[in-house]
Amino acid sequence: MDHVLNNPFFELSIILAIAAILGGIGLLLRQPLIVMFIALGILVGPSALNLVSSSQMVHLLADLGIALLLFVVGLKLDLKLIRSTGAIALMTGLGQVVFTSVLGYILGIALGYDHVTSLYIAIALTFSSTIIIVKLLSDKNEIDSLHGQIAIGFLIVQDIVVVLLMIVLSALDAKAGSFPMVSILQVLLTGSAIVAVIGLLMRFILPRLVNFLAHSQELLVLFSISWAVAVASACDYLDFSREVGAFLAGVSLASTPYREIISGRLVSLRDFLLLFFFINLGSQLNLSLLGEQIGPSLIFSVFVLVGNPLIVVAIMGVMGYRKRTSFLAGLTVAQISEFSLIFAAMGLSMGHIQESSVGLITLVGLITIGLSTYMILYSHQLYDLVAPFLHVFERRVPFREEHGDEAIPAQVDVVLFGLGRYGGNIALTLQRENIKMIGVDFDPQQVRFWQQQGIAALYGDVEDPEMPARLPLNTTRFVISSLGDVRANIALIRYLKASGYQGIIAVTAHRSVDAARLKETDADLILSPFADAAETIPAKLNIQKSTDQ
Repeated sequence: MDHVLNNPFFELSIILAIAAILGGIGLLLRQPLIVMFIALGILVGPSALNLVSSSQMVHLLADLGIALLLFVVGLKLDLKLIRSTGAIALMTGLGQVVFTSVLGYILGIALGYDHVTSLYIAIALTFSSTIIIVKLLSDKNEIDSLHGQIAIGFLIVQDIVVVLLMIVLSALDAKAGSFPMVSILQVLLTGSAIVAVIGLLMRFILPRLVNFLAHSQELLVLFSISWAVAVASACDYLDFSREVGAFLAGVSLASTPYREIISGRLVSLRDFLLLFFFINLGSQLNLSLLGEQIGPSLIFSVFVLVGNPLIVVAIMGVMGYRKRTSFLAGLTVAQISEFSLIFAAMGLSMGHIQESSVGLITLVGLITIGLSTYMILYSHQLYDLVAPFLHVFERRVPFREEHGDEAIPAQVDVVLFGLGRYGGNIALTLQRENIKMIGVDFDPQQVRFWQQQGIAALYGDVEDPEMPARLPLNTTRFVISSLGDVRANIALIRYLKASGYQGIIAVTAHRSVDAARLKETDADLILSPFADAAETIPAKLNIQKSTDQ
């Protein structure tokens, strides 16, 4: 028996078996897998079964999963996107850090904690988990949305800030000349040098190298993994954030024509390795420290779950974004990060805070990660509930998202939701037939692309209840959704009918079970991308040019 328990292979087999069982239970109970995997970490950790004896192996696999996750996120970004969302990401990220720290510190003092402990708690409540948020947004296919891109941007800013804070703590702990500003300056210079080197490689070497490697997709994927891990390792060696390094590695390949192939091949491997991140996170939680902290932890948890999103909503509202975009982005900061636990552990090791404070931060982490997962998964339904109360956070003219509205024609024949592969082919077909249309997509890059092709397009979300008011529905004869998300299509139909739309509604279903659900709604036609060619859509709907054209 000892041979079995001390064998890493058997240990891994048992953990994976339990993971599969818990995942199945979560599926039956309709619970998010992230919550089940964190529960798995607690179950196999020292607080329960204590099965994780090969902690270094689990930690290594977790680090690889994090690197691949952020590498894939970087793949979905390009320089144009960074230029367009960089300012809002920086201002929102820094603004949220400052406001949360100040308000959290005041709350800590009000609850009777001393100044140093209150400061540590406040800072720990500031940082959100990039890994968990990216995983949730990826699962919801919202990474490419405007709120998803902004959220990823300010989460990366948070990661950089927490790296700087940890360096300051390390410098103070080592009393290295008592000049932490020197360490901060060193990190900034290191980061600038890394970005410069990556930029030169993107300009002169990586495009040619990737074109050569693309002759073998297996070799291209192997290089991509090696590149992600190498840049992350280099940043770690230079005392920079390995997470930021993996992200930059992805950005460096984002402008190549092979990013979709690389991303598609890495998704399954990424999800498997991320299982070990959650195991590692759960196994490190010391539940014995939590007993006396239930009361304060509930108060701080409410602050994180409600206060942090409202801070982001307020900042983005002032900067000119719609309340819906601000709210969906704000939900991504409704939990604390694994970095918060590391930060608290550093404070304990330096004697700045007591073990009970670490227990408090740990319990806040468990509560907020669990509840915020549900808040993000059901973000659109949650928005519908709170939207009437969010007007105060929105400017009279949310100019950041009004730039495409002036291009909306006064009269169109077709409104097309979704300009991806299937929707894009429909748009091209309508354009060839000289049928007046407008496209709507939640990916700003897609919107800009189609505008450059001469097609009227604007940013919007099919699940936005305010979207119909921005469209010329009174002159539109057909609304087509090329999206395969049955829940989104049902929401679109509901919003269109609520706005009084009388035209024909066509929605897309990828599966027969989804088609059956949509047939129970007021949809006039169900499109099947696997059965219908895009070229047949105008004839199928009997769409013809307007008589006044």
